[in-house]
Amino acid sequence: MNEKDQMTDMDKAKALFVDNVYDIADIAVSAVIVIFVIFIFLFRVVGVVGDSMVPTLHQGDWLMVSSSSYEPEAGDVVIITQPNAFNEPIVKRIIATEGQTVNIDYSKGEVYVDGQLLDEPYINEPTTDDTEADIKMPVTVPEGHVFVMGDNRNHSTDSRSSSVGFIDERYILGEVSGRLFPIGDFKVE
Repeated sequence: MNEKDQMTDMDKAKALFVDNVYDIADIAVSAVIVIFVIFIFLFRVVGVVGDSMVPTLHQGDWLMVSSSSYEPEAGDVVIITQPNAFNEPIVKRIIATEGQTVNIDYSKGEVYVDGQLLDEPYINEPTTDDTEADIKMPVTVPEGHVFVMGDNRNHSTDSRSSSVGFIDERYILGEVSGRLFPIGDFKVE
């Protein structure tokens, strides 16, 4: 083999290497774009901090949050990014939406929306502790807002407290659509 043929083989090897590098870079950029689109338009992953949603959710749970075209409904578990006393996103359950009236009878541990007693099999215990509740009941939820509470009612700072208050719907990141970790009970109700 002469020197000219060797250079040609070397040039071919370099060209093949450069093509492979470009292919790998193209695949990596495409993967990043796909992941970006999925997390922006379909769902996000959020961790639970605190015990306000026990027994439904626990400290350290990782949740899948659906954020595309969400319309708030009573009973939904949501992630809220509205500025609050904790300076971090919070996870709560929507109890009432705009125009609805919420009333809590702390002596009986019962929550009413528009005069109807809520059936709440998901709560940890009846709502009897009003120490952080500085919002006078009954209250009517303003337009564009929701009223939220934690499932661990006596250990949750939520819309009953002025440090959280009514939640502006624009600050709802999305609905919790499932638990990713710990593996097991995927559905969050």
